[in-house]
Amino acid sequence: MPKRKRRLDGIDRIVLSLSARGLTTGEIAAHFEEVYGARVSKDAISRITEKVVGELAEWSARPLDPVYPVLFVDAVVVKVRDGQVRNTPFYVVMGVTVNGEREILGIWAGDGGEGARFWLQVFSELKNRGVDHVLIAVCNGLKGLQEATTTTWGRTVVQQCIVYLIRNSCRYAGRQHRDGIVKALNPVYTAPSEQAAKDRFAEFTAERGQRYPAIVRLWQNVG
Repeated sequence: MPKRKRRLDGIDRIVLSLSARGLTTGEIAAHFEEVYGARVSKDAISRITEKVVGELAEWSARPLDPVYPVLFVDAVVVKVRDGQVRNTPFYVVMGVTVNGEREILGIWAGDGGEGARFWLQVFSELKNRGVDHVLIAVCNGLKGLQEATTTTWGRTVVQQCIVYLIRNSCRYAGRQHRDGIVKALNPVYTAPSEQAAKDRFAEFTAERGQRYPAIVRLWQNVG
């Protein structure tokens, strides 16, 4: 090891990777001794992980662009050790810049019961960091999100993600009929114009509406 160097290259990366997977400092120390035959103290592991906390805080508070044509909001469920291991939703807000580039604006932990108040706090934080205008917000129908979006940015259009809309539609059909439902709905969301989409949806309603009224209502509520 070179002079004045306290850790070998790669140790920080390994510690952070193991920590992100939910291992405790003691488990990480045992992993190094068992796999690499090296002793890394719990204090050293804590210092490595704490160093990242400051960088994350700086990243989370960084200034943002004034305009994002599109915001995508989605959740990633991660196992978190907090006394016991539990599934925790982390909500990711990704913005598309005016240059067409994707950028993660922030990540917020939840408990699965988030509503308008939670989303108003999230969007107010984004606005305080510089986001003045959002044209379209795409989500999976999260509770209270549309209300919070219009409260924060006024005229933003909230659009339900097509992937989730298709998945929710399939819940109302038997497994043997789901492929047919997906195929029948494809002309609706791929239509070249609004009127064409309405025409294709009218055809879907005429053909399948009697058997699947819940799917028709689902798409009508989105429209």
